[in-house]
Amino acid sequence: MQNFFNNKVVAVTGGSEGIGKALVSALIAQGAKVATCGRNHDKLYQLQSEFPSAFLHTTVTDVSSENDCRRFIESTIKAFGGIDILINNAGISMRALLKDADMDVIRKVMDINFYGTVYCTKYALPSLIERKGTIVGVSSIAGYRGLPGRSGYSASKFAVQGWLEAIKTELMEDGVHVMWVCPGFTTSNIRNAALNKEGQSHGETPMDEGKMMSAEVCAAHILKAIRKKKRTLVLTFTGKRTVFMQKFFPKLADKFAHKFFFKEGKLVK
Repeated sequence: MQNFFNNKVVAVTGGSEGIGKALVSALIAQGAKVATCGRNHDKLYQLQSEFPSAFLHTTVTDVSSENDCRRFIESTIKAFGGIDILINNAGISMRALLKDADMDVIRKVMDINFYGTVYCTKYALPSLIERKGTIVGVSSIAGYRGLPGRSGYSASKFAVQGWLEAIKTELMEDGVHVMWVCPGFTTSNIRNAALNKEGQSHGETPMDEGKMMSAEVCAAHILKAIRKKKRTLVLTFTGKRTVFMQKFFPKLADKFAHKFFFKEGKLVK
């Protein structure tokens, strides 16, 4: 199993922190050549200093920009000759009620989470078809169950999963595997960077990080699912319970979600 990723070229968006960084580290440790991107030059520079350039290629990229995504994919192919696996990991969350949120908040979340996945996949597709590769979308339980205070985030993840399911069917005869993974509540920066109602970063999270799965454990589960060519992966007990409740007892799931996220009529998580 250790040799599955050896000499494979893996492109990971949003690899400068959190789950993305854990994926980059684990992949390089298993012999892969990794390309990653992010918006923060300093974090990418720090990441690049940790690994030989022969194994890691980085570019400053805003995945909400089609041109940035095209440059990331094209530079990856130029550096390593092609792409075997694309992991669409880059994402941003939000924490604001619809009645309070600026429309730019929802638009920004959709541009990064949905269109970022579309752009990178579209430009990487010829290489992935040639190599009969794998496309991965890092989604969320919010792609199965709409979460209050995260309406734009939920919409983006529902869109990502529906889009990936559609192209999975399109690409069956091309030998390209398409899958999506839902980490559940995992220790990462996505909540700290979640946008508030004005579209600014919260800078803090009301969640108890101590009870969550680590980014490193999450990355290991994702890589195992890629090796086994899983269709979907839902992680954590809470995540699996939420998906189960939503599928079979949606009205009850509504009540549980409200109880979890609200206290005395106010959004607390």
